[in-house]
Amino acid sequence: MKVTVVGAGAVGASCAEYIAIKDFASEVVLLDIKEGFAEGKAMDLMQTASLNGFDTKITGVTNDYSKTAASDVCVITSGIPRKPGMTREELIGINAGIVKDVSAQLVKHSPNTILIVVSNPMDTMAYLAHKVSGLPENRIIGMGGALDSARFKYRLAEALGAPISDVDGMVIGGHSDTGMVPLTRLATRNSIPVSKFISQERLNQVKEDTKVGGATLTKLLGTSAWYAPGAAVSAMVQAIACDQKKMFPCSVMLNGAYGMKDICLGVPVILGKNGIEEIVEIELNEEEKNHMRESADGVRKVNALLKF
Repeated sequence: MKVTVVGAGAVGASCAEYIAIKDFASEVVLLDIKEGFAEGKAMDLMQTASLNGFDTKITGVTNDYSKTAASDVCVITSGIPRKPGMTREELIGINAGIVKDVSAQLVKHSPNTILIVVSNPMDTMAYLAHKVSGLPENRIIGMGGALDSARFKYRLAEALGAPISDVDGMVIGGHSDTGMVPLTRLATRNSIPVSKFISQERLNQVKEDTKVGGATLTKLLGTSAWYAPGAAVSAMVQAIACDQKKMFPCSVMLNGAYGMKDICLGVPVILGKNGIEEIVEIELNEEEKNHMRESADGVRKVNALLKF
């Protein structure tokens, strides 16, 4: 199993680290456009191998996509964050250009790969990858829902005063503050609805805290988070590499499921060796359906800014 991670920044390096530590891949290629940067990150990570007990080979390369050839899974983390004074249109224009070029290079050298898109705005970048890569729909996956659900479970455990292993919950919808749909109604502690343990008011607070999870961390850190995004990606890659048939909410192309067409949005899917093995349709109530429609409207507005 060979995995490529494009972008050797904090998120990309965390992806490479967690994938390597789990020791299910033979090689991880870390690629960046900055001269020597990926090589340095790879060397630093490889020097932890004897300490952390893994045999995965981590290779760093500067913009040489030939080294990514025959990758089973490719992760795209490259792109820039929004800077002061930058319009959303400018951000999308820059990141869309990056994701378009990266996707083309990866597919050129690994035509049978599975793409995992992390770059923001994630749902729109996943949609772009579908439009430009030529890969089947089951082989392009946006990461957001796996991360958002992990943050949801963290907040639920915090509110319950419970160990996080007791808690289960899921976030669907768009990967944005306004687009997320945390399914509080279906969240459980050891199969018991969490509403049995905490008030509706506290549950609503959990929901709101989840939706601003990324913004909260950016305010505290002064930059985007990287540990949880890296862990989310590594869990998805492992599910594919080991054909685990695990369920994750991911941003996937919808063409009929959930009553939507031609849009990438977060819904539960089964991940296995073929990428998306199945889109799982769950019964939503009217409020949840309305939130999903609002989320889709927001994503479509961003998609409209794309220039193919």
